[in-house]
Amino acid sequence: MQGTLSSRATSSAPSSETQRRRAIVATVLGNGLEWFDFTVFSFFAVTIAKLFFPTGNELSSVLLTVATFGVGFFMRPVGGIVLGIYADKVGRKAALSLTILLMAFGTALIGLAPTYDQAGIFAPLIIVVARLLQGFSAGGEMGGATAFLTEYAPPEKRAFYSSWIQSSIGFAVLLGAATGAFVTSSLDVSALNSWGWRLPFLLGIIVGPVGYFIRSHIDETPAFAAVSDEAKPKSPLAEVLSSFPRETFASFSMVILWTVCTYVLLFYMPTYSVRTLHLPQSTGLTAGMIGGVMIMCFSPVIGALADRHGRRPFLSGAAIAILVLTWPMFAWINAAPGLASLLVFQAVFGVLIAAYTGPILAAFAELFPTKVLSTGLSVAYNFAVTIFGGFAPFLITWLIARTGSNMAPAIYVMIAAAISFAGTRFIKDVKQRV
Repeated sequence: MQGTLSSRATSSAPSSETQRRRAIVATVLGNGLEWFDFTVFSFFAVTIAKLFFPTGNELSSVLLTVATFGVGFFMRPVGGIVLGIYADKVGRKAALSLTILLMAFGTALIGLAPTYDQAGIFAPLIIVVARLLQGFSAGGEMGGATAFLTEYAPPEKRAFYSSWIQSSIGFAVLLGAATGAFVTSSLDVSALNSWGWRLPFLLGIIVGPVGYFIRSHIDETPAFAAVSDEAKPKSPLAEVLSSFPRETFASFSMVILWTVCTYVLLFYMPTYSVRTLHLPQSTGLTAGMIGGVMIMCFSPVIGALADRHGRRPFLSGAAIAILVLTWPMFAWINAAPGLASLLVFQAVFGVLIAAYTGPILAAFAELFPTKVLSTGLSVAYNFAVTIFGGFAPFLITWLIARTGSNMAPAIYVMIAAAISFAGTRFIKDVKQRV
């Protein structure tokens, strides 16, 4: 009997480890492909402005385009609540499979949409509908993906496991910037405007079947499967708002810097390099690849360190570093615009963003119980992203034009860093000595 039990224990351990590896792969690939679809729009904002919003004024066209980018964020809280509740009621696997199909459909609409010259007012309307659909999908992705990975992770490796979600976003930035740089450097302006800009979006359509296949062939998390139907709240949203207001506020405040860094220091920089620094579009996209590489490589490293030394030192330290370095770094790229300065800029902030976001999802996951984890994360994350991230490109473009100061993005990032630093003091620090 003892031999039988020993044999079962031995055989079940590899199976459990295999399931964990599959969970990481399925979440990282699916999340990376989904964020590639959602963010590639920002890399082609200048081109899309000319084709879908031809107002006759370049500034107005760009403002309309970045506003359309922000429109998708109106649906983020809606998608976060609906899909977060769905994940807490039905399961993480079902929610993650649905989000990736919705994202692929929205991306297909953009890639196949007729331009303003071809369809008139219907062209920008199609783009707006596509962005709303993408926003709804993205709203449910982060909460579901975080719940899925942290529930699969061993307690002593929770930050390391969840850091792979941020690493996959770095991969999405790298893939989007690389695709954009290849297209813009390989094609002349005429070819780029006529069909070249569509290539990244058409590539993104592959996300649907590939991502759905990956996610539909994984097992539900053991933690969620262990929660009985009786233990699940009738309204996860009401439970979050009534029982976990402090935890929700702490998560919300910390997401502010995360989202501002992502949408200002990464996704907006190609537009900033063209309009403000007067550099070729390929230069900004090439530099953006470095930021993606830094985040992709360093997020798991920081996550592993945060499991040993705690979440708060990295969260607070990175927030302070971003607060201190943002102004001089923006001043430098304006004084010496070029590929070299942009590469250093993206490398520095890529590492700092990785240091801030590597442990952040583990910190969030330790604030909410399993029965409302996806809903709690989705609410805090998506409201902060909508308010501070979605319309950041629009606000910054408008502020630069209004004030004549190229330092508007720096001020925005510094304010976010100060707020989020305060938010990091609300969390309970968790660390595992191994």
